[in-house]
Amino acid sequence: MQPVRIAMLGCGFIGDFHAQGLRYVRAGRLVAACDADAARREAFADKFGCRPVATLDELCADPDVDLVVVSLPNHLHRDAVLTIAAAGKGVACTKPLGRNAAEARDMLAAVDQAGVFNAYLENVIFNPDLLRMRAMVEAGSVGRLTTVRAREGHSGPHAPHFWNAELAGGGALLDMASHGAEYARFLFGKDAVVADVFAWGATLVHGARTTGEDNAMMIMRLADGRAATIDVSWSSKGGLEGRFEAYGDAGRLITDISVGSLKAFVERPAGYVVEKADAETGWLFPVPDEVRVHGHDLMMADVVGAFAEGRAPQETFRDGFAVNAVLDAAYRSMGSGRWEPVEPTPTPANDAR
Repeated sequence: MQPVRIAMLGCGFIGDFHAQGLRYVRAGRLVAACDADAARREAFADKFGCRPVATLDELCADPDVDLVVVSLPNHLHRDAVLTIAAAGKGVACTKPLGRNAAEARDMLAAVDQAGVFNAYLENVIFNPDLLRMRAMVEAGSVGRLTTVRAREGHSGPHAPHFWNAELAGGGALLDMASHGAEYARFLFGKDAVVADVFAWGATLVHGARTTGEDNAMMIMRLADGRAATIDVSWSSKGGLEGRFEAYGDAGRLITDISVGSLKAFVERPAGYVVEKADAETGWLFPVPDEVRVHGHDLMMADVVGAFAEGRAPQETFRDGFAVNAVLDAAYRSMGSGRWEPVEPTPTPANDAR
């Protein structure tokens, strides 16, 4: 089998994680890196042993590229995906798919019409703990699943574009509840219909930096009355939080993927500790093999394996649209103070090549 030849579009923080996620994927080979910042793409290409490419048009015209991984800021997703799909390349896009459901709908239509492979890069559900949780739910260990919860927080985004609510599409809700929304769909099952959403959001700490909300909560209610509670924050000190819970009529499952068994007290910095760490000394909680723990290894293995085998990956643009539709309803609810309906996901088409 010929390796899947992959190009990284965007060589920043998340692009680095996606590239690292390919390290054990034998069927994939990173061949090109594209970024508007020449120094950054050159450094990225040197680090991962691929060739730097200056523009997306050049990337799309390259016959040696099979699959393009979009690791760009949110406001650049739509146009990049439309260009890649029109070129007939496979495309994988980081979360959230769009800044809103309208952008996600355009991207979904583009890949459907072009008939190209598409994958939605939601890494959290590929965390080993969450995969085990779903297996236990499917095995009936907790009985009928009734509610799920997700809590994610940190002290604020690492890049300036996140703080611009217009560019990003929103604040903490769009950035972090996108994980929780798909986690809920992942556990309840994608055939479970999300009927409506109730949400609150406010800018409590970072008012001088953003017009978006830095704290938010939402309840996703299924058509059968079950619910998911998702709580997110950009003002949570002490590093990245990631707690996930599932409750059934015969048990419960709980994990905190942000805290491993390794603890350290240090008086001298040791370099990078973990994503969104707020300190370099004192009590620290380094995460061994962060790429694997945060799900990037298994996510990229699923994407590349699906492309190589000509099948749909676990997460497609259809899932990305579903998440954007939930978040759109949440933002409407913030404004109305009412439960808001969720736009249905378009009828499935061919998600594979």
